[in-house]
Amino acid sequence: MAKERLREREDVETEERDEDEEVEGFEGPWYLFPPMRNALIAGALLLIGWLIERFTGSPDYVPISVFVLVILIGAYYWAREGLEELVEEREVGIEVLMAFATVGAVILGEWFEAAFLVFLYAGAEATEEYTYARTRTAIRALLDLAPETATLLKDGREETVPAEELAVGDLFLVRPGERIPTDGEILEGASSLDESAVTGESVPVEKGEGEKVFAGTINATGSLKVRATTSFESNSLQKIIHLVEEAQGVKSGAQRWIDRFGSRYSPAVLLGALLLLVVPPLFGGPFDTWAYRAVVLLVAAAPCALVMSTPVAVAAAIGRAGREGVLIKGGIHLENLAKVRVVTFDKTGTLTRGKPVVTDVVAGNGSADGMLRVAAGVEHLSEHPLARAIVERARSEGIHPAEVRDFRSLTGAGARAEVDGRTVYVGSPALFRDLGVSLDGTLEEIEHLQEEGKTVVLVGTGERVEGLLAIRDEPRPEAKRAIEELHEMGYKVAMLTGDNLRTARAIARELGIDEVRADLKPEDKVEAVKELEREHGPVAMVGDGINDAPALATATVGMAMGTAGTDAAIEAADVALMGDDPRKVAYALRLARRSQRISLQNIVFSILVLAVLIPGAVLGLLGIAAAVFAHEISELLAIANGLRVARRVG
Repeated sequence: MAKERLREREDVETEERDEDEEVEGFEGPWYLFPPMRNALIAGALLLIGWLIERFTGSPDYVPISVFVLVILIGAYYWAREGLEELVEEREVGIEVLMAFATVGAVILGEWFEAAFLVFLYAGAEATEEYTYARTRTAIRALLDLAPETATLLKDGREETVPAEELAVGDLFLVRPGERIPTDGEILEGASSLDESAVTGESVPVEKGEGEKVFAGTINATGSLKVRATTSFESNSLQKIIHLVEEAQGVKSGAQRWIDRFGSRYSPAVLLGALLLLVVPPLFGGPFDTWAYRAVVLLVAAAPCALVMSTPVAVAAAIGRAGREGVLIKGGIHLENLAKVRVVTFDKTGTLTRGKPVVTDVVAGNGSADGMLRVAAGVEHLSEHPLARAIVERARSEGIHPAEVRDFRSLTGAGARAEVDGRTVYVGSPALFRDLGVSLDGTLEEIEHLQEEGKTVVLVGTGERVEGLLAIRDEPRPEAKRAIEELHEMGYKVAMLTGDNLRTARAIARELGIDEVRADLKPEDKVEAVKELEREHGPVAMVGDGINDAPALATATVGMAMGTAGTDAAIEAADVALMGDDPRKVAYALRLARRSQRISLQNIVFSILVLAVLIPGAVLGLLGIAAAVFAHEISELLAIANGLRVARRVG
């Protein structure tokens, strides 16, 4: 099977990597995770050595030999990591502190405590690494959503082939209930598709000829003939996996600060332990007592919980968001999301569908269907978006466009044609004024519709108006709720659009947007973002990722919406919303707030733990075993708290 071959290749590549990469990419039962396996073996040996020491009366070298095995097996991974960091990067890490503590305990003859330290630290580190690896790679479960085979259409025949063999331009068939093997464009058929795997949106989407479909989505009803637009290796699912894994390696500001702190703090701890070992005995203090306290200090002061306070929370948040169709391109952007105070939206294609539709059909003395038939007849030869909206409305109501002759486009005004032996005009009110037609009977209706942000198109002859059509790019059905959620969270919401002020204000009133800036060119949007940031604080800009690229780049966080299958849109933004649901903006902001809150909790908790353990070690209130136990429990608590970010949000 295709997926099995893919995994076989991954297995071969894994065997060629070094053991560190093997650990990072591990997939399997937790007890077979190499560091965890070693920790479990060390724990079993520790128990055996303790039982021998306590209950058998064996010579000392017997339990000591077992404890040596515990140290060698338990410390294999973390001690090697610390040594490599010390030799290659010239940095004293936490592992070096633990190694010195272990050696110190051995020199003092505390074999059980040395072995206990190694076992607990190995267990905590294994749990941390396993949790972090699983958090980082959980997004790879999306790979299982892609089918293993595809039905290739070739030379009029159906052929079942591995999905990974599909190439750009290949035609394939997707039957009801099957998954789409790779991204493509529908050539024949219509169906309802579940796109939740890619966009995070649970409501099925109706799609027909000419529309895009994405790998891993489920075809619910009709059969589809699709042309592949990407190869299996570069489809939407693979893109999500790659972006999320890459993003989880981009550190936030807090992470970078903790890294810098740790690089200075750990050597300071080592120096402090050395001073504790040397200075008191110089003034008559008992060497054994102070040597023991120095060893305890190395354990107690190691900043494990602090170092893990943010990475797990950040990785969990980015992974969770990726599974919901929200791609956050690094910890720094997650951190910036939590700082946002103002959310700005582009209008067309973001808050609205980006496709004009006829909302009102108002006929004069004749029938509305008759007027729509004539208007569609005149406009069906035009490529203007408003003309297409009129034709689409007629088709949706089963009205066939009238036969026309002598069609002429009137640039910037409308169109004219001969219909049933008379000249019919379809165009703006200004066109009819120029023709000398009185608008007195329709002026009030025109102004009312225009106040609602609609474009009014008149239908008539050179003598009178026979009716009118109102056209508008309608708001997305989720847009109003998206704005309400942002207001409930305390954000100011603004709209930046190149559309005219009247239309923008009408949409803003309908959706409840606080501030509107219209008639903006791309460079004007950049200035508007800067001004909002000066007035209110960090700004998130939500747009289509291409036309709004300058504003997205200027904002504190640029968010591109509806980017599934669009490389350019994903590249343009800090956060890519794969679907068209603007409510995902609130989701991303809520997730970022939770991540920041939990990271802060971990940092405060970690500092408090160090504030208790360090004095306890110096004053001799803690033994090695107690210090190790408290140290590792605090680290595991920080990890567990960080994983809470991955719970479903909103």
